[in-house]
Amino acid sequence: MKNVVVTGGSGKAGRAVCRDLVSHGYEVLNIDTMASPDPVCPFLKIDLNDLGQVFDAMQWTGGKDHPFRRFKTPDAVVHLAAIPVPDTFPEDVTFKNNVITTYNVFNAAIRSGVKRIVWASSETLLGLPLTPDNPPAYAPIDEDHPVRPESAYSLSKDLGEEMARQMQRWNPDTAFVGLRLSNVMEPKDYERFATWQTDPKFREWNLWGYIDARDAAQAVRKGIEVPFVGADHFIIANADTVMDRDSAALMAEVFPRVQVRRPLKGRETLLSIDKARRVLGYEPQFNWGRV
Repeated sequence: MKNVVVTGGSGKAGRAVCRDLVSHGYEVLNIDTMASPDPVCPFLKIDLNDLGQVFDAMQWTGGKDHPFRRFKTPDAVVHLAAIPVPDTFPEDVTFKNNVITTYNVFNAAIRSGVKRIVWASSETLLGLPLTPDNPPAYAPIDEDHPVRPESAYSLSKDLGEEMARQMQRWNPDTAFVGLRLSNVMEPKDYERFATWQTDPKFREWNLWGYIDARDAAQAVRKGIEVPFVGADHFIIANADTVMDRDSAALMAEVFPRVQVRRPLKGRETLLSIDKARRVLGYEPQFNWGRV
């Protein structure tokens, strides 16, 4: 699978994904509403709310020397484009945009003959923001944790996972790999981590999780490459937390009533990546102490 369309390739995770795929020999087309500030591949400006434009982006529109595309039907689609966080637009705007664009991308990809879709779901499905009054059911949180969307944004991601399951059922030879990405960080963001250390409650809302954009890109590439047919989802976080104290101490201080299902080792993530390791072969390579 060497020809890939990436939606949202100009965003924080998208830039890292395009860069990683190109460095591993993929032909990549970034489709987004604006060009990347760090372009590494051809770009096509489209509105994903317009199904016709999405079909045009998925299907052949030129020859091998076309200025923005050198392949016909893509082998895989990576869908990252969305309003990326809650509370930046009115709830109905976020919901409509994220649901419709996801439907359009999934629909156009499948009807264009694409068999592999890797897409960005979200850690927010796990009940975020977590607090002592809205604690997780247990820790470390894994993919069996109850889905508890608490905003229009997370509800849109929940419906995206359901769309993936049903469209895969309609097309049983396809693969939908959903990545429940944690809070995406670039190396420049690590400067802020020192300011979080005095008060663990500042980052309690996602159990102190994060994902380096470069490791998010690795997870996307592993999702493209893994031998897999079906629809499934995976928590994607880094192997450590954003804090410099042990994870067991954090849980005891902030969430003392939450069941910790196994002994915790040092600063290990409380967003379990065991399934991603086992199925995708994912293994974080970067962290805030080694940029």
